[in-house]
Amino acid sequence: MRIVFAGTPEFAAHHLQALLDAGHQVIAVYTQPDRPAGRGQKLMPSPVKQLAQHHGIAVHQPPTLRDPAAQAELAALTPDLMVVVAYGLILPQAVLDIPRLGCINSHASLLPRWRGAAPIQRAVEAGDAESGVTVMRMEAGLDTGPMLLKARTPLGPEDTGGTLHDRLAGLGAAAVVQALEGLATGTLAGEVQDDALATYAHKLNKDEATLDWQRPAAELERRIRAFTPWPVCHTRLGEETVKVLDARPGQGTGAPGTILSASRDGLVVACGESALCLTRLQLPGGKPLDFADLYNSRRDRFAPGTVLGR
Repeated sequence: MRIVFAGTPEFAAHHLQALLDAGHQVIAVYTQPDRPAGRGQKLMPSPVKQLAQHHGIAVHQPPTLRDPAAQAELAALTPDLMVVVAYGLILPQAVLDIPRLGCINSHASLLPRWRGAAPIQRAVEAGDAESGVTVMRMEAGLDTGPMLLKARTPLGPEDTGGTLHDRLAGLGAAAVVQALEGLATGTLAGEVQDDALATYAHKLNKDEATLDWQRPAAELERRIRAFTPWPVCHTRLGEETVKVLDARPGQGTGAPGTILSASRDGLVVACGESALCLTRLQLPGGKPLDFADLYNSRRDRFAPGTVLGR
């Protein structure tokens, strides 16, 4: 089977590696154009491009697939199937119609829940009991195609956006390989999604990573986990912005944003409901530290009564 793979980030690279490990014939890779990164803002290839080049696979990086010339280039490859994982570009119907067997996608949620751009973080933020990966046939709608198979994983109270990302990358990679086996033998049938159960995972926004201490502590704790390692929740401490990397439920009440206590166990801050104990922070110019280490050296900066977020 002649496969074209389309993907961009590390999550997608896991899937490409699994296809190669399983011996599938990947004839070309599509990935987004190189982007500036790092302090020097040098153009950097995506993880998928780096992996493809390592294996000597031809790489295509059109800025859009709506261009007839880009569509003709894809058609000239005569693919049997296109596997799409976190590509980041919309595939118009003309592209979906090119591969002989169509296009399949590995999406990091249990569809129809969390269609859209940020399903991993939204699942953690919402407090879902489980998450997973859905392999589906692609159609013109956003993550609306018939579902071929699902791989599930429970979500625990310690899970972050990062830990779930890594787990789903492995699950999704295995699921795509399994789906290809089912498609090859004709044993895999698609299940139509129930649109009434659909929810939408909006793209992450740095502004929503600002902690609003008027919100309930349980909601903020989930958001802190969901937004680790990116975009990372933060709050104001005087004139500085402090990143909050870990927290757990705290005890006490007070005006939202007020520091209730500080000890080696953590920094307890009043919220709209209950309180939150911040256990891992990063000060400007510093590295992430457990609050116990900050308390030993900087306790004067976290005096009870200080109000965060102003």
